[in-house]
Amino acid sequence: MRIISIDPGFERVGVAIIEKSLLKKDILVYSDCFKTSTKIPFCERLTKIGTEVEKIIKKYKPSALAIEKLYFTTNQKTALGVSEARGTIIYVASKNNLAVYEYTPPQIKVAVAGYGRANKQMIMFMVPKLIDIKKNINSDDELDAIAIGLTCLACENIH
Repeated sequence: MRIISIDPGFERVGVAIIEKSLLKKDILVYSDCFKTSTKIPFCERLTKIGTEVEKIIKKYKPSALAIEKLYFTTNQKTALGVSEARGTIIYVASKNNLAVYEYTPPQIKVAVAGYGRANKQMIMFMVPKLIDIKKNINSDDELDAIAIGLTCLACENIH
C-alpha cells in the first residue's frame, strides 16, 4: 500500500510518498517541499501545484491521498488561498482515481504524538520513531506531510 500525503499551501506544498509495511516501520519512499513564486499570478501558482502533484502521482503510483483539512485561521486571505490549493490537489487526486482522506491538525497530532495539542517539537521527535527516514527533512511542510501520511496509515483500513 502506497499513499501520497500533502500539507497544502499555495506558497509551499509539503509532499510525502509513504509505503505501508506490515513487518516493520512504514517506509518513506519520497518527500519534498516545493514552492511557487509570489511573482506569478495566483491561477498560475495553482496550475503549478496541480502539475507537480500529478507528476508525483504518475511517478510513484499511490492509491490514496491523505491531506490536511483547513482547521481555522485568523488570516482569511491565506485561508482562501490554501482552500483553493487544497481543491486543486483533491481534483488531481480524484482525476487519478485516488481515494481521498482528510485530517484536521488535532487528528494528526493525536495520531503521531498521542496528544491533540502537541507542539512542533513533539511531532518532530515522534515522526522518525514511526517511519524509516533515510534523508534529512528540510522543512516543516515536508515533515507535516509525513505526519499526515502516518495519520492516514494509522487511521484507515487501507490495503
